[in-house]
Amino acid sequence: MHIIAMALLLPPSTTTNLSAVSRNPLLLNSLQLTTYRWSQTRRVTPKILCNTSTNDDQHTPQKNHAETKKLDRRNMLLGLGGLYGAATSLSGGYVTLAAPTAPDVSQCGPSILDNGKILNCCPPKPSQAMDFKLPIVSPYDLRTRPAAHLVDGKYLEKYSKALALMKALPDSDPRSFKQQANIHCAYCNDGYHQVGLPDLDFQVHGSWLFFPFHRAYLYFYEKILGKLIDDPNFVIPYWNWDHPNGMVIPSMFNDPKSPLFDPIRDQTHLPPTVMDLTYDGPPEQPYNNNNMSYNDQITLNLTIMYRQMVSNAKKPTMFLGEPYRAGDQPSPGSGSMENQPHGTVHTWTGNPPPNTPTWEDMGIFYSAGRDPIFYAHHAQVDRTWSIWKSLFPKNKDFKDKDFLNTYFYFYDENAKLIKIYVRDCLDTKKMGYVYQPMDLPWLKSRPTPRLRLNKSLKSSFSMVKNAVAAEITVPTITFPRALDHIIRTNLQRPQKSRSKLEKDDEEEILVIEVESRHDLYSKFDVYVNDEDEIPTKENRARTEYAGSYVNVPHKHHNKKGDHGNNNLMMKTTMKLGLTDLIGDLGADDDEGIDVIFVPRTGNENLVIKDVRIEFLC
Repeated sequence: MHIIAMALLLPPSTTTNLSAVSRNPLLLNSLQLTTYRWSQTRRVTPKILCNTSTNDDQHTPQKNHAETKKLDRRNMLLGLGGLYGAATSLSGGYVTLAAPTAPDVSQCGPSILDNGKILNCCPPKPSQAMDFKLPIVSPYDLRTRPAAHLVDGKYLEKYSKALALMKALPDSDPRSFKQQANIHCAYCNDGYHQVGLPDLDFQVHGSWLFFPFHRAYLYFYEKILGKLIDDPNFVIPYWNWDHPNGMVIPSMFNDPKSPLFDPIRDQTHLPPTVMDLTYDGPPEQPYNNNNMSYNDQITLNLTIMYRQMVSNAKKPTMFLGEPYRAGDQPSPGSGSMENQPHGTVHTWTGNPPPNTPTWEDMGIFYSAGRDPIFYAHHAQVDRTWSIWKSLFPKNKDFKDKDFLNTYFYFYDENAKLIKIYVRDCLDTKKMGYVYQPMDLPWLKSRPTPRLRLNKSLKSSFSMVKNAVAAEITVPTITFPRALDHIIRTNLQRPQKSRSKLEKDDEEEILVIEVESRHDLYSKFDVYVNDEDEIPTKENRARTEYAGSYVNVPHKHHNKKGDHGNNNLMMKTTMKLGLTDLIGDLGADDDEGIDVIFVPRTGNENLVIKDVRIEFLC
């Protein structure tokens, strides 16, 4: 049985009447009754050939016959009247969707900060929206977004003029800089709830919506700037922080007399300070050591890029993020790039407490869009999505209908509200732009183990290690467990000594379920088979470093019934690739691995709920 999303029943007009949004009282009950998910992972050893067949064109193995008889939550939703059966009226017609989530922009509301300050980031209240139409663009007329550190004076003059004009627009104009910044505030600090689900926030971070939302966001921001200077070919720059020449704040953003300048940044990170793609936060935090040489920091940055773009990005969910459907809790799981460097660049640029209350501007979602460098940062993030798809044939976008049919709303260059679907945002060339080509030195920066062995020594070392492990072992710890100190645990591997074909077919992954405060910059490192008592920052350039959990501070609604810390907590999942790591350590034949969790910052109330090894198709 294939999982099928209900087709759109569109009338001739493509105008959406947002004032007609209503709620289905049966919806929430139906979602609570149907929590079954088609799993993309397994914990057991029986073989599943991932490339034999797929389920609704998803990157998911075909299940057995007994499983296909289980109730499909979407079919139940349709039987109860449809997820959006009465949600959106299109000029007298209707839309019936199955399970894609979407924001209810007719009901935008404020968020409340811990200090009682009310955030009202809502745009002018809309009445109707037009569906987005991809531009008709010749391959020879594609606009090229430049690397920020390479722009010339003519470009800088044009960009400065466009941004000055945007900042001069009245706040009531949805194209104004304040309103453009508020887009990120509203979408990323839970100004919207899910259509038909007033008690569930709509969040574009921590899931497969991260890349397409920000791509669409930048597209309209760029179009508005071009309109203001009467240049339809105008493009924004990208902050090329994956290249040594771009690993400082670009000079164009560091001129106090320029509209591109924002004074609310970490003053210790201004040029010529090289950036830290795995930034821990202020050095006074426990276990932190930020004293690295320039060359060592560059080397570390490049290995981080390799790990996040290759080793931790072997499968779509690992790079793009976890599925996020109607009825799901926000932020089910970030992809590798969203975690870091995306998150770490945000906080590295923002000004940490006590200089600001909560990492303003760049270091917290509600104010990140107030810094013009935000848009160059996210242009770079957008560029990595295109690069990832070009690296290996298996690096493809989801074909899941729930992914493709999710939509967002933005105001265009003519101040018209536009409804744009994820399916419209998958190809930059179809949207009319590409990125200035640059070398990718991180492709040659695969991490190396601290102890390098040839093939015969690896085999001998593995046998000795297994024998020693039988006598001296890291204990297997039960979870959940608070991460208020370094935790070491041993995990048994469901399968060892896999063939190359098996490794290509399924990625061995470490799955970590986390509960943390969403209002804190939280970060912890994960190491495998690292023997140091306290793994240092330098260790992150080595194979033993598996990755980091990163949470950029953001705010949620104070919902009815939420009290105290309950409203501050979020639950999410992180997946780290083990196949390359275990192979490079010469541990393919090992029965288990030692996993080390090292808290770096924001570990108040942080809990590791579960950790396990799975195999991902």
